[in-house]
Amino acid sequence: MSAPTTTSVLRLATRPSPMALEQTDRFAGLFRHRHPDITLEIIHVVSEGDAHRGPLAQIGGKGAFTRRADTLLLDGRVDATIACAKDVPSEHDRAPGISLGAVLPREDARDALVLPTGHPPTRLTDLPPGTRVGTSAPRRAALLRALHPRLVPVAIRGNADRRLTRLDAGTLGADVMIAAYAGLRRLGHTDRASEILDPARWLPASGAGIVTIEHRTGDTATHSRLTTLTHTPTELQYTAERATLAALMGGCLTAASAHAVLDPDGRQLTVHAAVLDPAGNAPLTASASGPCTEAGNTGHRTGQQLLAAGAARLLAAGHDTRNRIS
Repeated sequence: MSAPTTTSVLRLATRPSPMALEQTDRFAGLFRHRHPDITLEIIHVVSEGDAHRGPLAQIGGKGAFTRRADTLLLDGRVDATIACAKDVPSEHDRAPGISLGAVLPREDARDALVLPTGHPPTRLTDLPPGTRVGTSAPRRAALLRALHPRLVPVAIRGNADRRLTRLDAGTLGADVMIAAYAGLRRLGHTDRASEILDPARWLPASGAGIVTIEHRTGDTATHSRLTTLTHTPTELQYTAERATLAALMGGCLTAASAHAVLDPDGRQLTVHAAVLDPAGNAPLTASASGPCTEAGNTGHRTGQQLLAAGAARLLAAGHDTRNRIS
């Protein structure tokens, strides 16, 4: 039997970081298995966030990791883009015309404590007072101030692999750091996790561990190719968590968490959310449950509960301080 004839091409934009390439390779394997007659062309796009060395807030937050790829997509120079969901800006912070195509199965959403190579294993609670803890996320900085006030959050930048290298070399500006456990896995460095932080206390990032592929709105051909790869349970979690942030008018630099959990029977979904105080005071929390068919509505209700409890004040405080912790 002759080999299938290639009939078309799908051009996919991705950042060239090792972590981004791992998730792109994972998607590529799934796509080529499902669509052997379509050539998948991978296009590397160096984002503004990768090139910039200062606080992300100076260049518009983590949207700096997606804007260049978004421009290529909207201009028709690529057909799809791939990114970690926690780095994708909310709709109100983004140019219109981009739609969700596929959602890959969720990985571990937890954060992890990472120590320099050779440091004896320890837990966050056992670090000595004054330990400098590196993070790029306002959420993590606020959690550190609330749960471990004797520790000092410090801003760090750079791709995850570069951060690990600088941490080991003593040039990161921090003694230890907090990283996404899923990111460590993608880099093959799960052994670097000295402690995996309990999500019941150390609230996960919205969209953590979720990889999304997007396309131009109205591009039905690309949508039909991508949507067959979607993992439905993860898409429900993603929808609910994004709806919570949208209700808060929050984004990637918002000190907030929304984490959706499916019931064992797969019919109900519960969203646990919080808006954190950058000063380290007690966060505002809320939760809501509903059928999976109304995941977006459940997320929106959770965000509305937080706003009714006074979340706008904390969100404004986070906006005022995020240059120091982004």
